[in-house]
Amino acid sequence: MHLSHTCVNVCNVPGVTLPPGQHRVDGFPRFGTHLHHPPPAVPAAPAIEISGADAAVVSVPVDELTSLPRRELTADFHCVAGWTATDLRWEGVALETLFRTTIEPAIAPGATITHLEFRGLDGYRSILTIEDALGDDVLLADRLGGRPLSRDHGAPVRLVTPQQYGFMSTKHLCRIALHTEPPKAFRRTPLIDAHPRARVWEEERHRYLPAKPLRPVYRMLIPPLRFLSARGSRDD
Repeated sequence: MHLSHTCVNVCNVPGVTLPPGQHRVDGFPRFGTHLHHPPPAVPAAPAIEISGADAAVVSVPVDELTSLPRRELTADFHCVAGWTATDLRWEGVALETLFRTTIEPAIAPGATITHLEFRGLDGYRSILTIEDALGDDVLLADRLGGRPLSRDHGAPVRLVTPQQYGFMSTKHLCRIALHTEPPKAFRRTPLIDAHPRARVWEEERHRYLPAKPLRPVYRMLIPPLRFLSARGSRDD
């Protein structure tokens, strides 16, 4: 099996710093909407349903992703709370490959897709502009560190978009919805009101509030959230 390899942004290059407000941590912490609950079970025959914008509904079995051109991506993962896990080695299929080969042919003639909405088995959602979604380092990953993706980190397949904060990288991916205009935004919490682009190098942490004053507030949330998430870990 041929794998292409890409290294983005920070890959142990001397003198290159992390994005503003980020600091390195050891390992790759488990975070998610379920916190102290175990991650969702993997279905017996997992699939990604693709629909919207008057497109024909397409169901892509996760197993079929292995038949598409594969890619290996080494990249850092930046949490909006301020921690960064460095040099993670992902493997999967470029989202652009799936879009060009499977999604685009199903779109109604004349429809212009502006946004993609990603939904996980845990109910989590993220929305990316088509420009961000089709970036050359955006991956549908099913392997991490040379091993099948664990449930803690998004099995059976997850979105990986290194140029954006981690809350955009939906885990346990089961549905992609197509939109021809910006969909209605949804709020995580009053404090964490997601920025619509969430680009890490622009420090787009919050939809309305300035980024720099938020850094200490978000960092205060890391220990309790990490403790709760560890209680629900399955690490499989």
